Amino acid sequence: MRRLGTGIGWRPEIADAVERMPGIDWVEAVSENLCPGHLPESLLRLRERGVTVVPHGVSLGLGGAERPDAGRLAALADRAQALGSPLVTEHIAFVRAGGALTASPHLEAGHLLPVPRTRDALDVLCKNVRIAQDALPVPLAVENIAALVAWPDEELTEGQFLYELADRTGVRLLIDVANLHTNHVNIGADPAEALAELPLEAIAYVHVAGGFERDGVWHDSHAHPVPRPVLDLLTDLASRVAPPGVLLERDENFPGAGELEAEVAAIRDAVARGRAESRGPADRDASVARAASPDANVADHAVRQRLGLAQAALLSALVAGAPAPEGFDRVRLGVQARALAGKRADVVAKVAPELPVILGPAYRPAFLAYARGCPMGAGYRRDALDFAERLLSADAGPAAEDAGVRRELREWWLERSGPVPRSRRPGVRWARVTRRVLLRR
Repeated sequence: MRRLGTGIGWRPEIADAVERMPGIDWVEAVSENLCPGHLPESLLRLRERGVTVVPHGVSLGLGGAERPDAGRLAALADRAQALGSPLVTEHIAFVRAGGALTASPHLEAGHLLPVPRTRDALDVLCKNVRIAQDALPVPLAVENIAALVAWPDEELTEGQFLYELADRTGVRLLIDVANLHTNHVNIGADPAEALAELPLEAIAYVHVAGGFERDGVWHDSHAHPVPRPVLDLLTDLASRVAPPGVLLERDENFPGAGELEAEVAAIRDAVARGRAESRGPADRDASVARAASPDANVADHAVRQRLGLAQAALLSALVAGAPAPEGFDRVRLGVQARALAGKRADVVAKVAPELPVILGPAYRPAFLAYARGCPMGAGYRRDALDFAERLLSADAGPAAEDAGVRRELREWWLERSGPVPRSRRPGVRWARVTRRVLLRR
């Protein structure tokens, strides 16, 4: 595996700081935020300097019951080729459920949700990973995710699940030590046990990020400094294997360049301490690590359907107000549901920044009320339009109570609801004005 060194997640908000930051060997960029024909100038300058850029996908849903979408795979491949990347990365997660496979409404989570560590889920995941590997021009690495909820009746530990996945598919692993810490706090998973069971030779690189604890729940926010327990896990991992790369993730609440550089330096120190204590991989009982793997080709329609029904039931409880599936912690599901709605409100505000401006302080409570009864089914841009349309048709709320807000919101919705941007030609503008007058009447 190519050595990457020390890196940081590239985001537009900190692009200048990343370019000036000393000792950065590589960066990672969210694949869905990049257009191969119009790459950000900052990334192009980094590439010209020899800095490696790795596209990091968030929407493929390899852990879902359906086969990976060919269009999403092609988009990920295009970005890898445009950036000259040595690999691409995605997540061991599901992000949507329902649809034809389960004869139920299609639902989008807008977030990474955990895959049950069962034989069915592992079989489907292995099949989906192979499909992705065949479609991509470079190696694939997949990341363990943070979880707020645990599936009942799981059959494998996290370490066993990752070991079998790598063993059966040859996929590389992106190990997020912050997510190991999150799962330790939230669902009692033992991070040291997971590290001991990992196929260390399969590690492509390591993620490090910050979060915060509230009411006994750890939120993997990527918006706070990296805490000491996460750095200690990085040291533990580095004592077992020299990680090919380590990267700091920061997605929100960006600090100054000096604070970012200090976090990167702390990550380097944690790795150095681990290498000084290097003890090599521990001996491991293959019967425990492999846990009697079945035939790798077992991933037929019935297995996908069972997994799909389970995932659809969970997602319906989280975003559509359905009852909690049997065996789940209802309180923890409530925490996850509120977190999903909050993130959805935040992303819609970024996709459609005019909405918080038009609605002012009423934006967030209005959106959260909308989200409780209207699950997302077609992405964030459609979600923003549907939210505005719902406000315009409501008998109460900010659009109904303030004529100025209603006028601005209607104008915004008309501007964006068509298949193409509105024409500025005088004749077309006159017709648009006439339409608005008729709508008011």
